[in-house]
Amino acid sequence: MSLVSSLVLVFLVVGSICLSEGQFNRLTVGFYDQTCPNAEAIVRAVVREAALSDSNMPAVLLRLHFHDCFVEGCDGSILIDNGKNAEKNAFGHEGVRGFEVIDKAKAQLEATCHGVVSCADIVALAARDAISLAGGPSYEVPTGRIDGVVSNLSLAGDMPDVSDSIQQLKAKFRRKGLSEKDLVTLSAAHTIGTTACFFMTKRLYNFFPGGGSDPTINPILLQELKAKCPQNGDVNVRVPIDRGSEEAFDIHILQNIRNGFGVLESDAKLNGDETTSSIIDSYFGFFPPPFGPSFEADFVESIIKMGQIGINTSLQGGVRRICSSFS
Repeated sequence: MSLVSSLVLVFLVVGSICLSEGQFNRLTVGFYDQTCPNAEAIVRAVVREAALSDSNMPAVLLRLHFHDCFVEGCDGSILIDNGKNAEKNAFGHEGVRGFEVIDKAKAQLEATCHGVVSCADIVALAARDAISLAGGPSYEVPTGRIDGVVSNLSLAGDMPDVSDSIQQLKAKFRRKGLSEKDLVTLSAAHTIGTTACFFMTKRLYNFFPGGGSDPTINPILLQELKAKCPQNGDVNVRVPIDRGSEEAFDIHILQNIRNGFGVLESDAKLNGDETTSSIIDSYFGFFPPPFGPSFEADFVESIIKMGQIGINTSLQGGVRRICSSFS
């Protein structure tokens, strides 16, 4: 058994995580073993097919999971399409996609196990499979979530933003029951995927009142980013977030952040704070795993923890037949 697998097993057995709402872990690994034994295999196959047609899909599905969990908990509320006030239309969810992959998995699951597997669980499982496809760690996903019954863009006002200060980022994570180490490891999920020039315009051209660039950007990266995202250019142009390793889930993103090559402003700020920078540095210490900290093991612990924010396993909700609709 690999180090990561061993640590994950210990993590799942040792105890429950206390959530911000005072709840305790009531999810279960293998929740669908009896009621829909092929559920995880069905989701995995759909995610694999989607990734073959879109190399950025693993990052897309991982981001979808993060955005779902940070608003009212991991309840599939971001999937609802109920008009202009739907949560998915919030500014903080700008660019989030992957809904069609979840819908496809749900359709296949409904054909096999009608009314059994929640959309919220599909999102969490799809993120796990996406990480694995990108070369990241494999891990068990506790399942048994119930789909939420509320979706409103007004509830997404506390999403972390690329221009947040490090103190704002810490506070937003803390309100979800997540630690500073969780902030670092979950931010490192940016090791895969791309971002739009839209999210970098301020950092490149208007970082200070009157103009100018963020002085923490490595001059080499600054030149590259300005070439790809010229002032008054197309803000929809996509740029790799992890320079040099955007399709592989690895620790390279943290090395980039240490060296001033963090593409996103929020990522770069992790290196300017004593606590978060020391967490990053710990992964590059003298002793490698298992004698020193393991980024992969810590990431798995953090994403499992994030996947239990505001879990709803009560009767306040249900299992949607169509993920985009309450009906």
